[in-house]
Amino acid sequence: MAKKLEITLIKSLIGRNKKQRANIEALGLKKIRQTVIHNDTPQIRGMIHLTDFMLTVKEV
Repeated sequence: MAKKLEITLIKSLIGRNKKQRANIEALGLKKIRQTVIHNDTPQIRGMIHLTDFMLTVKEV
């Protein structure tokens, strides 16, 4: 079974550049403390890496 990642937005998007905002939106996050679950793929890991200071990530 594929691993899942639980991703939570913990910081605001105010003052962030367009690339960071686009990555957060592509992950499906809109509000602070919103959580989404994604499969653990290299593409998702790359998106998390670019904005890791704004997120918390747990393996489910």
